[in-house]
Amino acid sequence: MRKLIHLAGIVMVLQGVSGTIDRLFVQPFFGPVLNFFNRVVVGRLDFLTGYEIFANLSLAALGVSLVIAADRTRPS
Repeated sequence: MRKLIHLAGIVMVLQGVSGTIDRLFVQPFFGPVLNFFNRVVVGRLDFLTGYEIFANLSLAALGVSLVIAADRTRPS
C-alpha cells in the first residue's frame, strides 16, 4: 500500500508540473498521458477557469505531500 501511495504521488507531481509547462509553453512529449489532469479535469471545471496554473501547481504540491507521507510511514 505504501508503494502504491508513493507511485500515485509521483504521478501527481509529474502531471502537475507537466500541466504547468503545458499552460505556459507547449508540452511536446507524453502530452495525452502527463496532461490528463490539465486537459480533461481542469477544462471541465468552470470554477478553475483562469486558475489553471494554480490548479496544476496545487496538484504537484499534493503529490509531493503524498510522497513525503508515504516515505514517513513504517513498512507493515
